[in-house]
Amino acid sequence: MATLLRKIGLIRLHDRDTEDPKHHHQGSLKGTKGNQKNNNTKHCNTSNETNNILSTPEIKARRFDVSGKDKPAVKQDKPSKDTKEKPLTAGSKATSGSVMPPPAANRQHCTQVRTRRLMKELQEIRRLGDNFITVELADDNLFDWNVKLHQVDKDSALWQDMKETNTEYILLNVTFPDNFPFSPPFMRVLTPRLENGYVLDGGAICMELLTPRGWSSAYTVEAVMRQFAASLVKGQGRICRKAGKSKKAFSRKEAEATFKSLVKTHEKYGWVSPPVSDG
Repeated sequence: MATLLRKIGLIRLHDRDTEDPKHHHQGSLKGTKGNQKNNNTKHCNTSNETNNILSTPEIKARRFDVSGKDKPAVKQDKPSKDTKEKPLTAGSKATSGSVMPPPAANRQHCTQVRTRRLMKELQEIRRLGDNFITVELADDNLFDWNVKLHQVDKDSALWQDMKETNTEYILLNVTFPDNFPFSPPFMRVLTPRLENGYVLDGGAICMELLTPRGWSSAYTVEAVMRQFAASLVKGQGRICRKAGKSKKAFSRKEAEATFKSLVKTHEKYGWVSPPVSDG
């Protein structure tokens, strides 16, 4: 029995050894090719899937970001809720980031206020029945007046000088600033040339109410001119009759410089009120 089994085993071994090697080799090649084909197919499919994925907009954007990684990114600051501008209220203070009203609008408003006030004052002066003063616009400019003072105290030396020199009036120039009536006008004497009476070089007038410190928006041009007429008499103003000096006209530039100087002086030492006995 054992001998029979050994013979059967030898026969099988002989059949396997005598098998055609070409056939065996072709079969193995077919299997290898099939595996390679399957692998190639899978690889192509994977490549196509990869291309499809990379072609989507999101991946394209990422690729663009990666390609430009070395380029510095520009950041745009977005305003936060805390940094948003808040509207200014009546009690709030303006900051560097707040929106201020345009200067043109402020100038326009000031011009309207100044125009209305001066038109009203012109009408009131024309209604005066005592011929105390008359007004002419310089070059038809509402903000530049030439005012003629026709009357002073008739018991004064200045009035006698006016009679003797046939001077019918004292001519003054009054200019109104942009923020009038909240700031005083600039007033100076043009003719005749006066001495004393608080009239200084260039025709500047030394009166506290003509300074920012002494001015009030309630003052009218008529009231200022009446005060000036009284100051001329109190200061013993006279018409200059000296040869040569009387013909020299006052200049605006000199008047402005003199007025600035006297304002600084009085701000330092104060204004002296005249005695009650002087009126």
